Amino acid sequence: MPWTDQVAFVTGASQGIGRAVAVALAEAGAKVAIASRNLEQLQALAEEIGRSSGQPERVMPLRMDVNVEEEIRHAFEKAQEHFGKIDILVNNAGVTRDGLALRMKRKDWDEVLNTNLTAYFLCIQQVLPGMVRRRQGRIINISSVVAYLGNAGQANYVASKAGVVGLTRALAQEIASRNITVNAVAPGFIETAMTEKMTPEAREKLAGRIPLARLGLPADVAYAVKFLASEEAGYITGQVIHVNGGLYLGG
Repeated sequence: MPWTDQVAFVTGASQGIGRAVAVALAEAGAKVAIASRNLEQLQALAEEIGRSSGQPERVMPLRMDVNVEEEIRHAFEKAQEHFGKIDILVNNAGVTRDGLALRMKRKDWDEVLNTNLTAYFLCIQQVLPGMVRRRQGRIINISSVVAYLGNAGQANYVASKAGVVGLTRALAQEIASRNITVNAVAPGFIETAMTEKMTPEAREKLAGRIPLARLGLPADVAYAVKFLASEEAGYITGQVIHVNGGLYLGG
């Protein structure tokens, strides 16, 4: 199916990886629903995409807090009413609440698991009925390199991102017969708001651990997502694409 007939829904689209994914899919020609809690940033992104494409009606900003189930349902209903369907779901919204497990508060555990894993499942439930009915769809979940490497002080985040991999693989088997693919992208250390907080010394030390000797760009991840959303990736499901500059070289 041509990109111009495709409708994508991207969560956490106001900045970083989600923003880059929305831009990449829109540049390919897809219609894009962009969602996050920051409506102001979404509107600015929608205007940017509208100007570059000359078709502002092909992008729809939606305020949505993935920790509020009713807001998820409402946002997806609005997107499907506006575009008629959703062909591609990119689950990207995420948070960190770092701390040693010995001192980690239950609310920090719950917020990270709810945002980074439970919300993915709830968003998937919103698009599955239409995808099953049309026997066509792409679901792409953003995991992380730490799901494979682990990371001290991030028990909640690592658990959530490892859970995303498990969710991806289970769901891929469950709905493959409906011609719906489910894959994950696991970024390494990417130039985002999270890494901007690091000192120059810490960033240099981190880059030294990466074979390609640099942090990744949001666009590096977006290109992998775009491929998995494309027709060319139709025979790929249940897989994790690692985008980490060689930091993790396992299977």
